[in-house]
Amino acid sequence: MSIELEPIGFVEAEEVPRNWRRSELEGALVIDERYLEGLADVKRGQRIVVIFNFHRSPEFSTELLRQRPPHTGKETGIFSICSPVRPNPIGMSILEVLGVEGATVRVKGLDMLDGTPILDIKPYIADGRDRAG
Repeated sequence: MSIELEPIGFVEAEEVPRNWRRSELEGALVIDERYLEGLADVKRGQRIVVIFNFHRSPEFSTELLRQRPPHTGKETGIFSICSPVRPNPIGMSILEVLGVEGATVRVKGLDMLDGTPILDIKPYIADGRDRAG
């Protein structure tokens, strides 16, 4: 089976912190104009989940199924850590929306590199009770 994904946009950022939990970094999600209508109900103050591609990560191999994150120093299984070196280089971030201007979503809490391909945007739903649609 083969899966192909096309970016819906790209990240604009000047710098990147190591971890989203500590990030106050502001930047922008520049979305392709053909998806503009899909941003209609994204609002300032909302939190969103951004699914993205770790486009600069090295190729994964089975030797990397256990990694040693720098913040713990403990060897850990790949599926229990947030390493960008993964079997499928897909990342997820929860960001605060600062505003939407056309097809650009200004955000806070970035932990992605400038030029990172964005695969999808979803609403952040903390408890599942306020799910839309």
